[in-house]
Amino acid sequence: MENETPSTGVYSVPRKAWFLGRWIKHCGWYPGRVPRLFNKNEVKFNDNLVHEGLDYADTPGELINPLDHFTDPSSEHYYNKFNHYTTLAADQLYQKGKKGGIFSAYIRALSVFLKMYFLKLGFLDGAQGFILSFYSMNYVFTKYVKLWERNDSRHNS
Repeated sequence: MENETPSTGVYSVPRKAWFLGRWIKHCGWYPGRVPRLFNKNEVKFNDNLVHEGLDYADTPGELINPLDHFTDPSSEHYYNKFNHYTTLAADQLYQKGKKGGIFSAYIRALSVFLKMYFLKLGFLDGAQGFILSFYSMNYVFTKYVKLWERNDSRHNS
């Protein structure tokens, strides 16, 4: 195996997230595969404002051992990032010409909660699963309200 050529230029690792004192095993967060090992000549970084990532043509290989991701040790930490990230996400949607109204923001947010908590079994992650699903719902709602503000002519004059 010493001189074996890799079969792909990109490998993903499962990411295990620590949220408010608990490993999240559901909510759609685990295994949360992310590309982390790659040939720098075969990928390029994309220009996403939030959740920057890699662009590549290969199908990623999959590594087995998870990467521990200590995402939010407290609600204060989460909300310190919240305003900044929702603003960047709204800016990115606005730059792409997306529109959004308040009803759309509500429906999108509610669907995120229902998906994470029920369909992705977030309720099995206890209180943290509920909080994560609720916070994610609030994140989506706030992002789309900020998009609505950017598109609302009363705020742009």
